[in-house]
Amino acid sequence: MPSQIAIVASKIGLHARPASLLVKIATSAGVPITIGRVGQKAVNAASMLSVLALGAKSGEELEVTVTDGPNAEQVLTQLVEIVTTDHDG
Repeated sequence: MPSQIAIVASKIGLHARPASLLVKIATSAGVPITIGRVGQKAVNAASMLSVLALGAKSGEELEVTVTDGPNAEQVLTQLVEIVTTDHDG
């Protein structure tokens, strides 16, 4: 299972706009994907409520994990890009 640590770049944190982009990709991937703080229980990345409930703030490290499957590395790269992009500008 590929995973990667990503630092939340948006000044407001992982709010509705980046969360919705993340959930859209996670849902369309067709494999289980989780996101969460390093060392803590991760949540289903395809659930908007779960992702928002993380309350991830700017500068926090989140671990994104994609279950092995077709295009797992590509999906992981897309998700990490969403987290590490400032969507507030």
